[in-house]
Amino acid sequence: MSDSVTDCSDCTEPRTALSAAEVEALVRGICFKTGPPRTVGVEVEWLVHELRTPQLPVTTRRLEAAYAALRAVPLSSALTVEPGGQLELSSPPAASLMECIGTVSADLDAVRTALAGHDLGLVGLGHDPWHSPRRYLHEPRYDAMEACLDRTGPAGRAMMCTSASVQVCLDAGYEEPGPLGHGRRWWLAHQLGAVLVAAFANSPLVGREPTGWLSTRQLLWMEIGAGRAGAPALDGDPRATWARHVLDAPVMCIRRDDGAWDVPDGMTFREWTRSGVPRPPTREDLDYHLTTLFPPIRPRGHIELRMMDAQPGEDGWIVPLAVTTALFDDPEAAETAYRAVKPLAERAQGLPAPHNPLWLDAARTGLADPELHEVAVQCFTAALDALPRLGATVGVQDAVATYLERYVRRGRCPADDLLDQLRGTDPADDLLVGALEGRVGPDRRHGKDPASDPLDRSHRNNLADGPLDRPHRKNPADDPLDRPHGKDLRT
Repeated sequence: MSDSVTDCSDCTEPRTALSAAEVEALVRGICFKTGPPRTVGVEVEWLVHELRTPQLPVTTRRLEAAYAALRAVPLSSALTVEPGGQLELSSPPAASLMECIGTVSADLDAVRTALAGHDLGLVGLGHDPWHSPRRYLHEPRYDAMEACLDRTGPAGRAMMCTSASVQVCLDAGYEEPGPLGHGRRWWLAHQLGAVLVAAFANSPLVGREPTGWLSTRQLLWMEIGAGRAGAPALDGDPRATWARHVLDAPVMCIRRDDGAWDVPDGMTFREWTRSGVPRPPTREDLDYHLTTLFPPIRPRGHIELRMMDAQPGEDGWIVPLAVTTALFDDPEAAETAYRAVKPLAERAQGLPAPHNPLWLDAARTGLADPELHEVAVQCFTAALDALPRLGATVGVQDAVATYLERYVRRGRCPADDLLDQLRGTDPADDLLVGALEGRVGPDRRHGKDPASDPLDRSHRNNLADGPLDRPHRKNPADDPLDRPHGKDLRT
């Protein structure tokens, strides 16, 4: 998830009704912008809790005061508030992995410093193990979203208010076939995604009790339903299948300039173009509709990989970013990953992600699954070998190597650490404290020169110079496809 959308009252283009054919043409042109993979981005979501006693709820008044102070903090990333009060940092497109890491690391330091002044901290967990969903933002779009998602059960409210993730954004790839071609990358994302779910699962608890799933967050996304949170079939050209999926997906809401937004029951965008009720859909409605679809891999010119739980520790998010970038953008690692995951495709049984047996097993059992474990070891090893070719520092390489040895080779994930703590002596008061202090997550004792280590806190402001190359993303204020929901702190 990301932050704000363009409200219908702000739209400046003429409101011209769209036909289904026009929608399909627009989606084909918008969602896969091909070319050499050059840029990388990351969106990191965080739960916000009491700094010293995270099991206590934070009042709305305290969140408001802290977020008001954050508006004055200069950042390179977009900082937004999610419906339940979670914070998200969305990086600008970076010309390299290390540029992305440096930018977000410096911004996170500034955010943490500001929050600490209000005795609040960021917690890297895929789902809040303490608190029930409680909406912090009350605006027409969130009222409509809640009403829509409530029709499929309580999972929608939990997704909105108590979940957090690490989302990696990469270029779609070349138009031509090959390891870095957009068709190959699209297919790879849907198979490798299950491996990433399993390797980075970090949400085994709800209400302080195990759910039986290592990634409860992924379970919640599945329970929202295939129309809202499912991928299209992988049986054709990515542009064509995604365009059909967009047309056949249910409309979440129909915006109004004033008053409550309409929440139709089951009406697809295709049906809306045909009926024109309660009014014909426009380009602005299509732009908004695209932001209300939450598949695990979402094409937005670039591709978003949205399946990974938020990670523990201050720097835990760096490992999924580095591993995913290496497996997609390094040709040798991409080929290794493609060959490694091909046998997994049979377990999907031809069903779209995440509503297939492969993804279900990944979310439930993680790397305890022998086949997922074997593939994860191959992929993480290939990523580690590729990182020097991508210019990753020794510190980043060591973080990935540590994760490989601590978790992947042992068939474990951060969720296993949480469950181990829960089985220990009086773990309740220590559970989130460990996540806050980074005791759960990659070991940061690399013993390397801080000047070469982006994980070292003293070196966070040494960022790359020069303008960012932005071939696939524009200023969020100018791009209605950016920021699917959430409220920008600067507006």
